[in-house]
Amino acid sequence: MKKYLLFLAIIGIFFSGCTQMYNSNEVNIADTNEVLTYKTGIVEDVKKVIIKDNGSGVMIGAMSGTVLGSMFGRGKGNVLSTLIGGLTGAFAGYEMDKANGEELFIKLDDGRNIVVVVKGVDIQKGDKVRIIMNGSRIVRVEKI
Repeated sequence: MKKYLLFLAIIGIFFSGCTQMYNSNEVNIADTNEVLTYKTGIVEDVKKVIIKDNGSGVMIGAMSGTVLGSMFGRGKGNVLSTLIGGLTGAFAGYEMDKANGEELFIKLDDGRNIVVVVKGVDIQKGDKVRIIMNGSRIVRVEKI
């Protein structure tokens, strides 16, 4: 039972950092001591999108499921539970690492139109937003 609880705690730590939230107060270490710029504009339209997994969720899920599955059964039953655990973990990791995002169509204050794909925001059509950038890379999108 102790192994199981330790395993769940380790998996929780791994999965807690999988999703980057663009509308949060967290700042990436790479963005410190940098001059960042921002642009403002109005959201003209919002389209829901699913941002696909980069593979890390599948890998972590498969490893976790394999370890968990190997704790059950004996002999051929252990092999089967390990296999099922790995496959189930890979599927669960894939599903957990997919992120629901938004494709924001924004009319900037300077008259240009841009499209930004973000995850973890609650931005609606008509919202005034600030787009914080490091070069052409978006650091954060936030409501004003």
